[in-house]
Amino acid sequence: MSPAHDERDRIEAAMDRILSGMPEHSTGALTIVALAQEAQVPRNALTQRHPDLRNGFYDKVRQRGQVPDAEKRLRKQIVKLKELRAADAEELAQLREDVAGLVRTVNQLTLENHQLRTELTAPRARLRVLPGQPQPPSPR
Repeated sequence: MSPAHDERDRIEAAMDRILSGMPEHSTGALTIVALAQEAQVPRNALTQRHPDLRNGFYDKVRQRGQVPDAEKRLRKQIVKLKELRAADAEELAQLREDVAGLVRTVNQLTLENHQLRTELTAPRARLRVLPGQPQPPSPR
């Protein structure tokens, strides 16, 4: 699809309308999508055919002390991801502590199990009756 002959002029006029807060064909958001809608051109006109106008738009937004909407969204996402990463690190540290405690418990139980098995397999001492002592009851 070939670009319209007045495409650059339409994009520049759309930039002026959006930056002045008077959009006619879009929401007026500070994004390339809104700029393309406002100029009534396909988005790829800004991303492929006229990247200089796209960059100029973002430069003008920054010069006014504003932040493009896409950058705002990305900054919010970065904050959220950092929070999730911190929570994951905290959970991982807790899990590592839990593993160490469980390993100690398993070792203790293994030792106790070994001791009990040794006691079960060890021959039992026979009961000897000393002279003058009453006889224990005999097993039936």
